[in-house]
Amino acid sequence: MGSTGMDLMFQSICGHSNNSLTGLVPDFLSQLQYLTVFVGENSNLCGSGLCNKKKNIVIPIVASTGGFFILSLTVAAILWVLRRRKQQHKAQEDTKPNIQNPSLESIQRQFTYSDVQRITNNFERAIGKGGFGTVYHGCIDDTQVAVKILSPTSFQGYHQFEAEVKLLLRVHHKNLTSLIGYCYEGTQMGLIYEYMANGDLETHLSDADNNVKILCWKDRLQIALDTTQGLEYLHHGCKPPIVHRDVKPTNILLNENFQAKLADFGLSKILPTDGTTHVSTVVAGSPGYLDPEYSISNWLTEKSDVYSFGIVLLRIITNRPVIDRSHEMSHISHWVSFMLSKGDIENIVDPRLYGDYNINSILKAIEIAMVCVSPTSIKRPTMDQVVSELKECLTIELSQRKGGYEEESKDSIEMINMNLSTDLNALVR
Repeated sequence: MGSTGMDLMFQSICGHSNNSLTGLVPDFLSQLQYLTVFVGENSNLCGSGLCNKKKNIVIPIVASTGGFFILSLTVAAILWVLRRRKQQHKAQEDTKPNIQNPSLESIQRQFTYSDVQRITNNFERAIGKGGFGTVYHGCIDDTQVAVKILSPTSFQGYHQFEAEVKLLLRVHHKNLTSLIGYCYEGTQMGLIYEYMANGDLETHLSDADNNVKILCWKDRLQIALDTTQGLEYLHHGCKPPIVHRDVKPTNILLNENFQAKLADFGLSKILPTDGTTHVSTVVAGSPGYLDPEYSISNWLTEKSDVYSFGIVLLRIITNRPVIDRSHEMSHISHWVSFMLSKGDIENIVDPRLYGDYNINSILKAIEIAMVCVSPTSIKRPTMDQVVSELKECLTIELSQRKGGYEEESKDSIEMINMNLSTDLNALVR
């Protein structure tokens, strides 16, 4: 066999293309005289030195790819953490009031926390306390003020603080407390009001403090009228209307002349402007004063304030607690209805008045109150109607002092009994 045949023979034997062989081709094969080694299209074989080169290429590629993957994960994790923190910060900011408004600074005075400490003489004298925080006595340029400081533990207080500031910036009436200024410095928040020297109505109705003045019937009627005039402004003088939602004696403040002003607007709600007669909202208010229809339906209207005022008026007349668990007729409206059914008017009235009132004025006031506390809102009067009726009631008191049980009195009792609802169970809330 010639050399050409030998070459062909070895090439046919040692050609490694188009097969399934794998690995390194031995070096001695490539050193044979008549053998030419080629791998052709077999990617699983490599000649001497080629495999090491492939490994040297693959390892950096794998390493760089893995490093890039790890780096990408790290960057993604950092971005996620930063985004999470931003969302949490935004959520925290959303719980705080947004009162950094040019209109606030232009209309009212902004005070620093140091100013508030100086005004209150380092919070020396507390004059009231509630869910929002504590109210302190203070002075600004020889003018007495009341400073309400938000409690750090009051989460809901932030929202009530904002609601009260926004509302007091847009409403102004002689029977609503006036905002003098505010403090909003970090977590320190407070409202500064005009000072009301005679405290709240509750203090004068309860027997807890013997040092307070016992209000005569004329003064009580005037306080009731002042309160309704403030509510009338909110319901009919503001566009859109505003519902106070927490009308009660502790939120009716008295100045040095015993003029009444409605206070604490943290729960107030602005009604829709689209002509809707009510707004669906979470129930808020105080036990005993809360409108039973609203508490069941969650539908808030101005008539909810009318109901609450009716309970306040019953307390002004009777000086009884709104809920008395020691009595079978525990709710004040139940008790008054029961006494009316017996015709026992004398024992309905606060004994501290010692009969110093016109009976017709008393009867008319009872009638107004009982109509206001009707279980269904459609049967309640509007607040402007209540104002009109109370003015008439006050006129009777001023013009007919110490009248007796006249024919008009009997007619009034019958009218009251006719207006009472038989479904009084709904009143206990």
